[in-house]
Amino acid sequence: MTATTSPVPTQHEPQLLGQTVVLIGGSAGIGLEAARLARAEGAEVVLTARNPERLKQAADEVGARSTAAFDATDAAALKRFFAGLPGAIDHVLVTGPGPRYGPLLEMDAAEVREVLSDHVVLGLEIAKNAVGKLRPGGTLLLMGGTGGRRITRGLGIASAATAALPPFVAALALELAPVRVNLIAAGFVDTPLSAALLGDDLEARREELRATLPIGRVVGPADVAALAVHIMTNTALTGATYDIDGGQQFVG
Repeated sequence: MTATTSPVPTQHEPQLLGQTVVLIGGSAGIGLEAARLARAEGAEVVLTARNPERLKQAADEVGARSTAAFDATDAAALKRFFAGLPGAIDHVLVTGPGPRYGPLLEMDAAEVREVLSDHVVLGLEIAKNAVGKLRPGGTLLLMGGTGGRRITRGLGIASAATAALPPFVAALALELAPVRVNLIAAGFVDTPLSAALLGDDLEARREELRATLPIGRVVGPADVAALAVHIMTNTALTGATYDIDGGQQFVG
């Protein structure tokens, strides 16, 4: 008679145990999902956002270590936030600002400068303030998009802003090393921001994407959060752009 053995269950070791993750724009959508997943992986999380009430609700949901309500594009407020962090941190994920679209000839010079510089300037300001706080091997993770890679009249200056981010991130990775810098380029993600931008057209857009995307479904914030945590935990990744759009850029 042959003895049978039962498989021994393997216990998942939390990948971010003992680490601290800062979510800039962590009260909803991708930022909140990333905070939730980071907590599940053993991390302490610090959430920031502009809306204090929504921020408190998000912090209660995930058990955040602390929160700070401020506008990340306010350079002085950003500096105060990082200066006030008690001790070192391991990862920073920046999920805003959102995209800006529109025909070029309908934009004034100030709007063009703002659209072109929003993500780059914010990323640079965060890098300057976080560099003394981030541990070696930690991550500064920025958000971009894949939709702006197509040149269309409706996108306007957004295509130029999209194109600027990958080389900016690569150059920043060299300057901040051994801190790692990476970029997540998302397509449509089903978040509260998408709902606000599309309004009554939201469900039609979802249906269109379900019918056309190679993955057969809409990308959600949890998908992007999973990629973000992977980039945080894989210490061989720096200076690169990671697409997550379900194949949207290939099908329109």
